[in-house]
Parts: sequence; structure tokens; C-alpha cells
Amino acid sequence: MTDIESLDYEQLLKPLEELENCAICPRNCNVNRFSEKLGYCNANASFRISSICNHRGEEPVISGSKGICNIFFTNCNLQCIFCQNYQISSNKRNHSRCKMQLREILREIINILNIGINIVGFVSPSHFIPQVRIIINALHELGIHPTIVYNTNGYDKVETLRELEGLVDVYLPDFKYMDPVISKKFSGAGDYPEFALEAFKEMYRQKGSTLVVDNEGYAMTGIVIRHLVLPGNIDDSIKVLEVIANQISNKLHISLMSQYHPNPYVIEHPDLQRTLKPTEYYAVVKAMADLGFTRGWVQNMDSPLHYKPDFIKDHPFESM
Repeated sequence: MTDIESLDYEQLLKPLEELENCAICPRNCNVNRFSEKLGYCNANASFRISSICNHRGEEPVISGSKGICNIFFTNCNLQCIFCQNYQISSNKRNHSRCKMQLREILREIINILNIGINIVGFVSPSHFIPQVRIIINALHELGIHPTIVYNTNGYDKVETLRELEGLVDVYLPDFKYMDPVISKKFSGAGDYPEFALEAFKEMYRQKGSTLVVDNEGYAMTGIVIRHLVLPGNIDDSIKVLEVIANQISNKLHISLMSQYHPNPYVIEHPDLQRTLKPTEYYAVVKAMADLGFTRGWVQNMDSPLHYKPDFIKDHPFESM
């Protein structure tokens, strides 16, 4: 086993060279992230991490009884106007204070794993794929092999996901929309549906429909697809479920979320200024059952009260 100071950091950091002409996500900006001219995500080649913390607010098979060591990246290759993590995901904010060195990152991860957790999640990682691979490979060189969760918005390229095969154990993607008009309006990506669907097919190729769980209830390998039901957009939610069932598999685990809560940036969208109505959510729940989905989770209608992180705090989820 190697210690942190003995790692070959020069060799480990070589994947960052991909960011000299960045095309790791569907934006294909082809910018040099080592320069001052940055692309859509406005993220440079450093490790921009807002928080590394023990998070207990994920699905039962992800958080388990002890929590998951989640690594929250800043910026995003989508700019969803309703994002609950807007404090760190906005590309217009200055996230320079979140710059971390690899040694520091590894120490924080190991401190959390040492309390008895053996699962690490990368949150909003699509624009930081080289950094994700570096962290995983560094942990492996240290003799540490936790379950790795790739917690993504779904706006990923198939060729990039193939680089993660063998490194990622559990895919935890959002499937946000099937209507390109809605995805353009709410997330600035009219091509989201086509890229997301191909990404999920690739995840399915790698993992299949079986979610393997250990004796403590933690996922070991597989896929969980999340879908957040948005007020006023029920037809598109049902279309998302239809596409999963008909083009991928209705044997997959679905996490159907009712936790939408308006943030300060949705004032121009009347439907998004309110929480979800029970009739809206239960219509989607019924559609999920009608499509043959029997694996996964639904939420209570009071869930908007419990999923409002504050990334100004050292632990963003301490009040959840």
C-alpha cells in the first residue's frame, strides 16, 4: 500500500491534458481549459470542488445506513433554472475559492471512509471527467477500492462514458426531459434528450438492469435512473418513463422524485413558482406502474421541505 505523499502525482495528473482541447461533454467547446478563455461551463483545469461530505439524503441503496462520501463539483454543463444546487452550479459565479489540490481531496475522502463508509459519489461530474478518473485511480493506488457512484445530470457523451467503464460501479443519472423545447427553455440544451438517451443506453450496456446490493443495503453495481417531476410538465415526465420502458428496460430501478422546490431564479416561469400538486405526481406514479416498473422509489409530498442544501455551510446538508 502506498501513502499519499509517495504517489506519482505527475503521472496521475496526465489525464488533465485532455482539457487542452476540451470536448468531454456534448457542448464540444474545444477550448483550452488551462487558458483564460473557457467554455460553456466556465471551469478551468483545476479540481473545483465545493464540498466533500458524508451525505445521507440519497436513495436508500446509495446513502445506506451510514451515508455516502459525496464529492460536489462546481459549475455545470447544464444551467437548469430550477437547480437546487444553484449556489455551486451557476457558471456565472466565481468558484475560485473551491479550488482543491489532489492531496487535500484524497485526505478528505479517506477521513470520511475511515468512519466505516465504503462508497464515494461524484456529483455533477460531466465536465470534470479527467479529474474523476484521477481521483479514482489515486484511491486505487493507495489500495482503497470503494464503490464508485457517478451522479450525473445525464448530459454525457457515450465515448466519455466508455472511458469510465471499469472505474464506475453505479450510475446514478437524471433523465430530465424528452421534449427538446422544454430542455432548451429550462436547461439551455435542446439536444439534451438525444444525448441523454444514448448515454443511458451506454450505461445499460455496461451494467444491465440488475442492481446488486450488499449485506448492508448498499448498491455495489448497477443503474438507478432519477426523474424529478416538474409542476406543469407531467406529460413530459410520462414520456420520459415511456422511453425508458420501451427503449431501454422497465426492469431498471427508477427514483421518481416529488421534491421540486422553487429557487430564486424561476420567477419568469409561472408553473415553476410552485411546488408539485399531489394530482400531478400521482399521475406520473400511476404511469410508472402501468409501464411495468416495479423497482425503485417514490417520495412523499412533503419532500420539498427536506431537500434544500445550503452550500455556504461547511456541511450543506446538516439541516436536512
